[in-house]
Amino acid sequence: MVLLECDKDIPERERHIYLKVDGEDTRDFLPISNAPTIPGTLSERGCSFCGAKLVIGGVLKDTIQMIHGPIGCAYDTWHTKRYPTDNGHFNLKYVWSTDMKESHIVFGGEKRLEKSMHEAFDEMPDIKRMIVYTTCPTALIGDDIRAVAKRVMADRPDVDIFTCECPGFAGVSQSKGHHVLNIGWVNEKVGTVEPEITSKYTINFIGDYNIGGDTQLLQKYWDKLGIQVIAHFTGNANYDDLRGMHRAQLNVVNCARSAGYIANELKKRYGIPRLDIDSWGFNYMAEGIRKVCTFFGIEEKGEALIAEEYAKWKPQLDWYKERLKGTKMAIWTGGPRLWHWTKSVEDDLGVQVVAMSSKFGHQEDFEKVIARGQSGTYYIDDGNELEFFEIIGLVKPDVIFTGPRVGELVKKLHIPYINGHAYHNGPYMGFEGFVNLARDMYNAVHNPLLSLAAIDIRGGAAATSQEAAE
Repeated sequence: MVLLECDKDIPERERHIYLKVDGEDTRDFLPISNAPTIPGTLSERGCSFCGAKLVIGGVLKDTIQMIHGPIGCAYDTWHTKRYPTDNGHFNLKYVWSTDMKESHIVFGGEKRLEKSMHEAFDEMPDIKRMIVYTTCPTALIGDDIRAVAKRVMADRPDVDIFTCECPGFAGVSQSKGHHVLNIGWVNEKVGTVEPEITSKYTINFIGDYNIGGDTQLLQKYWDKLGIQVIAHFTGNANYDDLRGMHRAQLNVVNCARSAGYIANELKKRYGIPRLDIDSWGFNYMAEGIRKVCTFFGIEEKGEALIAEEYAKWKPQLDWYKERLKGTKMAIWTGGPRLWHWTKSVEDDLGVQVVAMSSKFGHQEDFEKVIARGQSGTYYIDDGNELEFFEIIGLVKPDVIFTGPRVGELVKKLHIPYINGHAYHNGPYMGFEGFVNLARDMYNAVHNPLLSLAAIDIRGGAAATSQEAAE
């Protein structure tokens, strides 16, 4: 474990940072994770409400997302992720809030919530589905959103409403919001709609949110294989699709951290087996297709699809690999993408991953990523800004995959970054998607503008990264 110089006044941070060394039993050196942020460190984490609404619920394409709280909670979780839909991107166009003010906190907000819900359905008469979320203030004052939802459904028999009681303070990170929405949905909604079965082979594809069109790209594979997707949880999905998840023969899990919970519950309650795959990278995507096809006994179809995609996209991937080989990459994202990406970029692109930071990963996420990663790589739980500065100085990455907040920081250091949360120009999953990822990495690494930006035109000398940031 490593105590960075910037953390000398917060020595507890040593337990959260690991430098992998040859010969060590990594099971003895796992960073502490899924634990409260240490006071004094500026965390990059999102809140539990964000994990429920922004990551999972807000992706649905036919659902009003009613946020019971101050307007800031609605604004902060709107337009910060790119999950397009095939119905005109309804979920990206609108945001709904009860816009709670101080007087509503004092006297209660249930009447305001009920009024807002009716107004939303009146303004959008074609939309009959809604998710209502609590936030910190409305949870603290004890507003009963379930009771309000029941009254609204009694007044409007053609609507269906799901309530998600997951205020921001409910857990240590957005991971708690994933868990609450997963379990709440399987408890209250799964099994309430019977889906139409059109194939001998049926799956739920779980933990994919159509970032940059990922879901729509992978759907082409399932269509070619003759596999019906009962529900995508929740990329490009309808609310009612997710109510019929109990009829799938197999749960295929991509993001295990945000949606593994519902896959486990579907296995316990309905006997649906769980199969985890990786969808980023050529080798991983081919392996995932083989796993699914083996389950259904359609291996020949799977091999034909893999051969077709390799013939179409592998030459392009090889072109980028030749030019990216040896590039040093840092991954500072949420949790699972660390272990989804680290081996795929090394194997398929020849890129060396030198540092990884997780905002909401659990112990199993660190077990996987450390097992897949190389020696000499830093693994960080709940990293903060000063740690990022110091790690950059130690490993000197050529490109950083992270979100816009940290991305704006590293741009000031004249280091290219790729949006690891919402992508630059996705999709990134599948064969075509990984070529897109390679293209964006190539364009970032070989873009001359960042080096030009370091030149101080007043004197002609190039500023150091730290000077530029300050």
